Amino acid sequence: MIGSLWAIRVLFLALCTVGGFALSELRPDLISGGNAALVGVAIGFGFGGLLIALDEMLKGFSLRAFSATTLGLLLGIAVAKLIDGSGLFDGVSDDTRWLVRLGLFLAFSYIGMVLAMRSNKEDFSLIIPYVRFARRDKADTLILLDTSAVIDGRIAQLILASFVEGTILIPRFVLKELQQLSDSQDAMKRERGRRGLDMLNSIQQNPKNEVTIHDGDFPDEKDVDAKLIRLSRNLGAKLFTNDHNLGKVAALQGVSCVNLHELSRVLKPVLFAGEILTLKIVREGKDKGQGVAYMPDGTMVVVNNGLAYVGHQIEVEVQNVVQTGAGVMVFSEARQKTN
Repeated sequence: MIGSLWAIRVLFLALCTVGGFALSELRPDLISGGNAALVGVAIGFGFGGLLIALDEMLKGFSLRAFSATTLGLLLGIAVAKLIDGSGLFDGVSDDTRWLVRLGLFLAFSYIGMVLAMRSNKEDFSLIIPYVRFARRDKADTLILLDTSAVIDGRIAQLILASFVEGTILIPRFVLKELQQLSDSQDAMKRERGRRGLDMLNSIQQNPKNEVTIHDGDFPDEKDVDAKLIRLSRNLGAKLFTNDHNLGKVAALQGVSCVNLHELSRVLKPVLFAGEILTLKIVREGKDKGQGVAYMPDGTMVVVNNGLAYVGHQIEVEVQNVVQTGAGVMVFSEARQKTN
């Protein structure tokens, strides 16, 4: 951002310099001296440099401050105009009247600008009745979704439940990647791509969040992950992904990142021995007589004596909870058949 700003400043300075030279060639009568071209170049360069210096001095000057200053200046001029037209100085000479008028305008303009800068938004309601200025200096939260997060679909549920608020950004290159997946010859990739497009359509139809297709791209970056990190850093957006490695690289580069798998792991319910769960046995287990069921969050539950209930929903009692490298595994005992 800073590099781009200085590039614009250098270009502006060059244009001012060329403009000064052109002025010396077109209107040499305006510039006295033998070397009019050199003087014109110097004038153009000096004018551009003065504006750039002024820009640098005002870099902390916000639009709100500019608006307040302008309003204070107008009010100060109005008060000075009223005093000048009141007839208090009709008896003075023209030269003195000019000095008095100049003093009035300078004094009240300065006082008006200072008072406006020191005032808060509620003070303006005294000047403009029935108007309240809403605070807009707080930036909207930007949420950047990568391909894996869109395909996963849980982000759509989080948005619908108002757990994620802000402007949803879908980079154009992510949309292109989803389209390529949906057109793939591989059946699994094609299914993932179509699911991603369906999830994206669901997110766009949700009225709670604004969804924008962002055209930002980085042609010098071939990897989509590198593009996502650069775009997140440039926009100050929070990156949502399911890619563990992308999350680690983003964190190393100072990019705020949310891994949906990590979020799901943190939000998993804590189970204790003796708890009763109602689950559907979906298949046979590894050991004799075992059945396998899954909790709504995907946690696998091994059910002893559950083989006879495959395809049925039964009550199971938690016996033990084991933490493995792949996650949590729950061992339970079948109780009675519920339906």
